[in-house]
Amino acid sequence: MEFHKEGYPTLFVAILFAAALHCIAYFVFPDSDLAFYFALILSLFFLVIVLQFFRSPVRKWNIKPGQIIAPADGKVVVIEETTEIEYFNDKRIQLSIFMSPLNVHVNRYPVSGTVNYVKYHPGKFLVAWDPKSSTDNERTTVVVEHEQGYQVLFRQIAGALARRIVLYSKQGEQANQTEEFGFIKFGSRVDVFLPLGTKILVKSNELVKGGITPLAEVTTI
Repeated sequence: MEFHKEGYPTLFVAILFAAALHCIAYFVFPDSDLAFYFALILSLFFLVIVLQFFRSPVRKWNIKPGQIIAPADGKVVVIEETTEIEYFNDKRIQLSIFMSPLNVHVNRYPVSGTVNYVKYHPGKFLVAWDPKSSTDNERTTVVVEHEQGYQVLFRQIAGALARRIVLYSKQGEQANQTEEFGFIKFGSRVDVFLPLGTKILVKSNELVKGGITPLAEVTTI
């Protein structure tokens, strides 16, 4: 298990908070064992929360050129045909993964290819499972074109708690399946838009793991 680089600023704040609590307990309540143990328990609680949230587990990544691999850990909350209006302007299969605060929040490329499009959108912070969050919330959009010609769009979406989206992708660069393309801090969602005719390999409410679980198989190009 590794600690993700995006967590170091938050870990630093948590350590400062713990130090401040202990200073208050020591100088304001020097004779109180209750104050000491309260500061200790609260400090440990916040440190554990930070460490588990920014964990980056070492896994055996599932690289499958013919498949779309889950870009994030979480639960599949949407599988439907919809019209994608930002880039394709046509019908696509939308597959959405909801990440709770307990999930690993590293985001990984679902497919290899060339990054054709990168866009950041400021927006609201509706709860991630709200259907409007896909178009109204703060979000990023990335489109990767596979060497066989089809394109996959995926979108990081902030939630009510997610207040910072980190995106590493740059237009024109090479994307490698299962490598990191970003990170979302706290509860959030990732949408994936696939070509019509794609064979879906997961079901609604199924739990998936980023970089491991096959979401779909492109059968028509």
